[in-house]
Formats: sequence, C-alpha cells, structure tokens
Amino acid sequence: MVHTVKRMKIVDQVLEQLKQKIRDGDFPEGSKLPSENKLAEMFGVSRQPIRETISVLVASGLVESIQGGGNFVKKIPTEDLLDTVAFEMITEEEIYNLLELRTVIETEAAAFAAERHTEEDLKKIYEAFQQVSDTINDDSVVGDQADYDFHMSIVKAAKNSFLTQAVENVRELYRKALTYSLKKNVGRREKREQVHQEHQNIYEAIKRRNKEAAAFYMKEHLTNARLKLGDPRVKK
Repeated sequence: MVHTVKRMKIVDQVLEQLKQKIRDGDFPEGSKLPSENKLAEMFGVSRQPIRETISVLVASGLVESIQGGGNFVKKIPTEDLLDTVAFEMITEEEIYNLLELRTVIETEAAAFAAERHTEEDLKKIYEAFQQVSDTINDDSVVGDQADYDFHMSIVKAAKNSFLTQAVENVRELYRKALTYSLKKNVGRREKREQVHQEHQNIYEAIKRRNKEAAAFYMKEHLTNARLKLGDPRVKK
C-alpha cells in the first residue's frame, strides 16, 4: 500500500507516518525496517527524504543503524522519553507507571496542601480549577494545560520542595500522558463533567483543610484515570 505524502514538508510527513507505523506495531521493537527503496515505494517519495527520516530516528534513539546490516527499531528507555521524537512513542505501560507514581505522590500532596496551604495557594488552586471548568463545553480544547496547572498548584501548596521537584522531574512525560488521557474525553460531555466534579471535590476538601477527604478524592480521581485507560493493576 502506498502512503501518499503531501502538504507538509516531505521529511516531516514521512517521519510522522513512519513513527505511527512503529507505534501501531507494524514495525515492532527489534524488527528490521524495510530497505530505503522499499520505504520510498511505501510512502511514494524518493530515497532522499527516507534517508533524512532514518537519520532523525537514529539521532533520537528510536532506530539503530548497523553498518551493512540495516536499520532496526530500538526499545526506548524511560529516561530517553524527554526527547521530542522519542517522547511521542510513550507506551501504555509507561503511562500506567506514571499514573501510579502520581497516585503515590499526589495523594499525600493533597493531604499536605489541605493542612499547609496559604490563602495565596488556595487562590492559585481555585484559578486553575476555574480554567479547567472553562474547557468543559469546548471540544476544541483538550484542557491539558489547565489540568496540569491545577494538579501542580496543589503539589506546590504541599510546601515540600522534594515533592515539587519529583513532579517537575517528569513534567514533560506528565504533560504528554495527561494530553493522551484527556483526549479520550473530548466530545464526551459526561466524562468531562465527571472529571470536573472530581476536581471540585479535591478543591473543596483542601479549602476545608480536611486532609483525609483531600487525599481520598485525589486518589479516587487518579484511580478513575487509570481505570479509564485500562490499567490492569487497578480494580474497580
């Protein structure tokens, strides 16, 4: 099947299509990519953009080029996911692991935020909550930035620099996983309203300085996200 390339710069378009085929498992981890001629035929382009595409994939660590042996799809270590190209190849298992990490960190952070927040902290949490609220009826907006700001404002209100740093260390991975998750809610008003209600429960608990409720609602919120994405380690 020939994949016609048009509009975008040819190399960018070929890169996107080839990454998609790797994501879809057409070229699984450890497999050898077709020859330049075969790929050129597959995407309906000359060999030059194929060479440039392979060079980008090799440089990003997605593909290993073996002299005289061809090009092979590599496994992407988690620490390499911050690379722009490699980052888009995040697997569901890595998203599950990130959400598990978030559950551990943010459940306690919510409890600490309930105990330790200042009026300024609460204002920032509320402002972020309102930004999330504004996205509910707008399907042209995923709402990932507002959602990230809401959660990050709670972590900062916990007044523990190590908790904040722990989340900031995985910020880009966090953002990508959040976008992936929230895109599943676009066009599904009931799901977006559910997430909004969960955020409101968290905010109200923190405002009341009820640390038990804040931790409960945060854990419930993140558990629901894990269930939505099909994390097999979480049971209803």
